[in-house]
Amino acid sequence: MDIQDQSQFITGSIRARPLHSFLTGLGIAVGIAAVLLLTSMGEGLQRYVLSEFTQFGTNLIAVRPGKVSTMGTSLGVLGSERLLTLDDAEALRHLPDIEAVVPVVYGNVEIRAGSRARRITAYGVGPEMDRAFRMQVQLGRFLPFDDLRTARPFVVLGHKVRHELFPNQNPLGERVQIGNQPVRVIGVMEAKGQILGFDMDDTVYIPTIRALDLFNRDGLMEIDVLYHEGKDADEVVAAIKRLLLARHGQEDFTITTQQQMLDVLGSVLGMLTVAVGALGGISLLVGSVGIFTVMTIAVRERTGEVGLLRALGATRGQVLRIFLFEGTLLAMLGGAAGLLAGLAGAGLVKLVVPLIPLHTPWSFVLLAELLAIAIGISASIIPARQAAMLDPLAALRSE
Repeated sequence: MDIQDQSQFITGSIRARPLHSFLTGLGIAVGIAAVLLLTSMGEGLQRYVLSEFTQFGTNLIAVRPGKVSTMGTSLGVLGSERLLTLDDAEALRHLPDIEAVVPVVYGNVEIRAGSRARRITAYGVGPEMDRAFRMQVQLGRFLPFDDLRTARPFVVLGHKVRHELFPNQNPLGERVQIGNQPVRVIGVMEAKGQILGFDMDDTVYIPTIRALDLFNRDGLMEIDVLYHEGKDADEVVAAIKRLLLARHGQEDFTITTQQQMLDVLGSVLGMLTVAVGALGGISLLVGSVGIFTVMTIAVRERTGEVGLLRALGATRGQVLRIFLFEGTLLAMLGGAAGLLAGLAGAGLVKLVVPLIPLHTPWSFVLLAELLAIAIGISASIIPARQAAMLDPLAALRSE
């Protein structure tokens, strides 16, 4: 038998048993569709979170009070030997390669303007926050470069807060009440939307010293340091560590670079993608068992065919290839159908629930089809060997 005869024999066998062929390919199709759809969700979520996280840049360093314990939690909220202060932030600003330093305190508070009031998140920040976090002022200006300890009572409104408190009105120069503090509006931020679930437009920004008084805190919750692009992050971290050690006398603070956060976040999201892909892999396992079962039954049902093929001169290798290629072809067809179903499902999810991030790289499509082929080969090889090892005379007598 030449290759053309073997191909015709294989395709004829598949067409002769349409129900068997359909059910065999269906298991693989469901598995491939599930794997493709779930991994697309995982990859889309990973890209979405990383893009949200990196829109502030990758040259940021966060300094928090409290040394990270072996449990992986910071003691900064509960207390430390020495809190981070405005003096610490001022000292960090004078280090080389530092572009901006932002002392941060935040909390939930009520803001009132005339008869309108709402609860928002108030951020106490330094005047360089907009530059450090790549945020733009839409109207007016950001907080001025006052002395951090005597900053004037100004406020910059988030985009949503402005429209809630001052609809169809220019808020610049207006007085508002934040908690127990009267402040004057000097700016409005451009719309930023939600970032990782936090509405950046439903916020206000006031000087850090005002926030410390507002929330009755003795120390900062965080100091964010922006260093110059291209500088070695490890060198900057080492300089920050030396300065704070000299000021505090011990390492009662935690320094985290943006790259470290991205690495941790990437590994977690990568594991999530693998996990959801593994769920779809269960369907592939069921599909491979289906191919193995159907091919084993086919060998038993077609014992007479095998005997006739051998009597007509087919070698054991040719018989092996016939049954092996038949199982592989069924898996390929099932995989192709699964890819179409998975892509259609992804498109449907985007249409019905556009908020769910989906991304299907072509490498996923290629790997899914290669996986289907590999499953077809591995599930067919034992039945194919059984067919090849049949004795021709015994096989003919069984007919």
